Amino acid sequence: MLGLLPTAVVALASLAATQTITDRTGWTVSVDSFQPGNEATNVLDANSGTIWHTQWTPTNVALPHSITIDMKKTVNVNGLNYLPRQDGTSNGNIGQHIILLSSDGTKFTEVARGTYLDDSSLKSTPFTTMQARYVRLTAQTEAGGRGPWTSAAEINVLSSTTYSQPATSKGIWGATIDFPIVPAAAAVLNNGKVLMWSSYKPTDFSGGGGSGTTDTAIYDLATGLSLDASGRPFVTGGNDAAKLSIYDSSSSNWIAGPNMKVARGYQASATLSNGNIFTIGGSWSGGNGNKNGEVWNAASNTWSLLSGYKNLGYIYRSDNHGWLFGWKSGSVFQAGPSKAMNWYTATGTGAQKAAGLRGTDPDAMNGNAIMYDAVNGKILTVGGAPNYQDNDATSNARIITIGAPGTTATVAQIGNMANARAFHNSVVMPDGKVLIVGGETHPVPFSDDTSILTPELFNPASSSFTSVNPMSVARTYHSWALLLPNATVISGGGGLCGGCNTNHPNAQIYSPAYLFNADGSKATRPTINSVSATSFAPGATITVTTNTAVSSFSMIRYGSGTHSVNTDQRRIPLTPATTSGTTYTLNVPSDSGISLPGSWMLFALNAQGVPSVAKTLLVKVS
Repeated sequence: MLGLLPTAVVALASLAATQTITDRTGWTVSVDSFQPGNEATNVLDANSGTIWHTQWTPTNVALPHSITIDMKKTVNVNGLNYLPRQDGTSNGNIGQHIILLSSDGTKFTEVARGTYLDDSSLKSTPFTTMQARYVRLTAQTEAGGRGPWTSAAEINVLSSTTYSQPATSKGIWGATIDFPIVPAAAAVLNNGKVLMWSSYKPTDFSGGGGSGTTDTAIYDLATGLSLDASGRPFVTGGNDAAKLSIYDSSSSNWIAGPNMKVARGYQASATLSNGNIFTIGGSWSGGNGNKNGEVWNAASNTWSLLSGYKNLGYIYRSDNHGWLFGWKSGSVFQAGPSKAMNWYTATGTGAQKAAGLRGTDPDAMNGNAIMYDAVNGKILTVGGAPNYQDNDATSNARIITIGAPGTTATVAQIGNMANARAFHNSVVMPDGKVLIVGGETHPVPFSDDTSILTPELFNPASSSFTSVNPMSVARTYHSWALLLPNATVISGGGGLCGGCNTNHPNAQIYSPAYLFNADGSKATRPTINSVSATSFAPGATITVTTNTAVSSFSMIRYGSGTHSVNTDQRRIPLTPATTSGTTYTLNVPSDSGISLPGSWMLFALNAQGVPSVAKTLLVKVS
């Protein structure tokens, strides 16, 4: 993990429409420690020049430290603002922390945890609304490791005028996870951890070209972007427009790769059936236009520019964030965001062939495309806007079916989403449904003004959308969402604009309805006891044993996400070829354009659709 660069920015946090700063009249506060002259009541005095500070003389008091606020009545609490000291000193800045709520002052429930950046800026932690009288902030570490202290200038509680108990039938959003960076991109590593990164600064993307640094954070459960054939995050372009960086989870370091032939930013990339990686577009940086395709060769660790493409000739932001899918025989299918779809041949000198229009759908910048059934070539496309920004988004939805490379794709129009969206993210789940998260109805970078807090769930069986429980945080420009091995979805990021009020250095985890019984209790999950082989080539037959009867399996490729693009995720539904008790034989598709090389999650689902925790598989280059 790279060191995080301190800043000295104090910005007001952007409040969601459902959040207000709660009146602190009559409140009391208690702490485990204070230094005389720096009493705990200072966090409630509306004076940023006074502080609460734990005892440092005559002796230090060891961490952790807690401050508990009694609001004297029940409040619909949905966030906490922590302002570090503003006197130019950093001693006592809170690093790792936990936020808890209670109705009686005895039994507390965790609503957020994580790590704050070591600077003087206002820290805002939104979370799912809960009724409470007591709010507790526990500091587990001092952000800079300077000593066993904790300090705070002000603490405010955010609340809502209304509250309703979230129904588990619509899934549940868990505790907020705070990060010391604004994570604009993320990838699930094949060890189950989530790698996130911002830019050359933890909260700002601008001005860092050529710095050669990337602020990184890792969340442990226990950019043009792809995961390569061994499951490593493979990041190209951006501010350092020609560079390739590969993350090695074994050493927790970024490795510099060879520069691309063409400097790029906001390009798209996709892993190919032979394990190589294709990229195209990207006029956000490195000059406008002529961003023709090139391929990274995994064996030789070299780039080759492909001459068989038309000169793209696009202008700034018109060749960004392509919807690319590695497919059969080294081909790539481009589903959007342009209304004209294309096939790219990424072998030899390359070639390009039209694949037809995406029905009546217009250009859909910052929309989503998700391969929810790779066996049958099924791709869901949702939302987007005719231009990158300052246009109304659409609620359009289409199902694209692709077959042999070079043939015209079939496009079916289905019912629209409930909300128009751009800058949103979509995640395919083990049962084949797709969760659509966040976005704006009128996309504007670094704005939450028209954000959508209510996600939707696409059901391929009915080609319909249903709304689920709302999020606590707007997820718009520079946000992402990814499937985790425990079959939940993590949604995070947004912003990365320095001193703006729309930075979101946090994430939440969504537990879908399939993890709950009808009465709201947690469903009993099947367990995969063993897999006969966890590393194999396409076409392999594997034997899986479970602890109880299951009805189906699915393989989902580990995902990576940034700027509403996740070209890595795809789902392969698997029906057991033979069954003997709780032992099942599965046939992995033999075409490496379907069973793309890389790391995959294997889920078992019972008759009620409840998924297991995944086992990690590596599909090798055939």
